Amino acid sequence: MNRIFDYDLPPDRIAQRPLEKRDQARLMVVDREKNSIEHFIFRDIVNFFSAEDVVVLNDSRVIPSRLYGRKKTGGHIELLLLRKVDEKTWEALIRGKVKPGVKLHFADISALVLEKNKIGSWMVQFDADDQKISEIGKMPIPPYMKRVSDERDNIDYQTVYAKKHGSIAAPTAGLHFTDDTLEQLKSKGVRICFLTLHIGWASFRRIDFDGEKPVVLPEFFEISEETASVINNAMNSGKKICAVGTSTVRALESCFVNGAVVARKGSTDLFIKPGYHFHCINSMITNFHLPGSTHLYMVCAFGGTSLIQRAYLTAIEKKYRFYSYGDAMLII
Repeated sequence: MNRIFDYDLPPDRIAQRPLEKRDQARLMVVDREKNSIEHFIFRDIVNFFSAEDVVVLNDSRVIPSRLYGRKKTGGHIELLLLRKVDEKTWEALIRGKVKPGVKLHFADISALVLEKNKIGSWMVQFDADDQKISEIGKMPIPPYMKRVSDERDNIDYQTVYAKKHGSIAAPTAGLHFTDDTLEQLKSKGVRICFLTLHIGWASFRRIDFDGEKPVVLPEFFEISEETASVINNAMNSGKKICAVGTSTVRALESCFVNGAVVARKGSTDLFIKPGYHFHCINSMITNFHLPGSTHLYMVCAFGGTSLIQRAYLTAIEKKYRFYSYGDAMLII
């Protein structure tokens, strides 16, 4: 299989900040059966659901995982913490020249570079606990925003329902929801349920095939008995099951066993690409994603590559805002 479609995106279409009101973002509705594309505002999302439909959200919370520091020589260093390995050791990406044994200094704490992993990340050992690390860490907004994160991002780059710490990128489809939107859905009898998938490096590595099977790094997820039950009941009664974000889809599909979603906790390296048969969902809310990303592969698998490509070209033509702080798409 070849890499999924590319597209030329004018730089000014990359959202640098979210809208002041989250639910004022634009919403493109892509109907697979009608092969149609329509345009709304995100607050209109409520009109696409009925009583007993299910909306599934990822409640993972972004950790302040980007650290700026120096080597003893004075050279600048940037760390992106990927996952905690043990009490003081983290796997991290490092920007700047380092080698094993080098000590990195960040404010009043330091970290020792241990070894480089085969996939290009490093193991680093801190002399401080998680609390001190988080105090000096910055919100890890994506590099295409071309700026350093600030206090606004501490709020903007979290969903209003974020709860469980562990992601290094936001589940961005959920950034459009407000407390009011969720309450409106509930008042219609829509079932709101949660799962957790901590978004890691897997979610922003570009996928290239080059004749080899792509390697998708594992991400931690957890689905409760309650959430599994709600989804299974909706599946059995033919109700709409809408996953908010590709991370939610990945977790759900990783828990489908013998015709049902099962409660489970663990890691998934599931890579969903065109040709995949979806088991758990019949609609999806997502953002507009980078070419070559696992997210775009999944969206094309669900919506159909030709229809999604047309949707992206339409979004560019109509000046939608792209990527993490951009506009949304509902695929039905």
